[in-house]
Amino acid sequence: MIPKNEYNPYFEQYIQLVSKNNKSIIENLENSQNQFDTILRNLPKEKHSFSYAEGKWTLKELIQHVIDTERIFCYRALCFARNDKALLPGFDQDVFVNYGNANQLNYFDLLDEMAVLRKSTIQMYKSFSQEALLRIGTASNNKISVRALGYLSSGHQLHHLNVIKQRYL
Repeated sequence: MIPKNEYNPYFEQYIQLVSKNNKSIIENLENSQNQFDTILRNLPKEKHSFSYAEGKWTLKELIQHVIDTERIFCYRALCFARNDKALLPGFDQDVFVNYGNANQLNYFDLLDEMAVLRKSTIQMYKSFSQEALLRIGTASNNKISVRALGYLSSGHQLHHLNVIKQRYL
């Protein structure tokens, strides 16, 4: 669905989670958010701050990570869609989690924040022309298209939902 020259091979693990289903970026964004929200809103309270091992993120931290990453992917997509040629930096997910304060936040507020952010992501992608979706920029020293970033947002969320199912439930 997405040519491999539109993203770094590292992202294959995420993109393959959504690229096989022949759904649009919008459909994938909606579906992954619905799955994420349905499962996480029904977890018992004792799981909200649960970490499956020493040094691993709590569920709240994992949700904050998905939020932070989506914001970064959206910024990159917006820059590239608008044909900004600036080289965008990478980010250290562990630094973001360490300074994110997620464990002091309300669990359901985090889920609400993710839901609102995803609605915003969907609106942004609805505004992009087909030409804009194909634009490629550089982030973290890697080329990536606006289209790939859209699929990456869904795939990244589904990847972490799979981790939640395996390690947190």
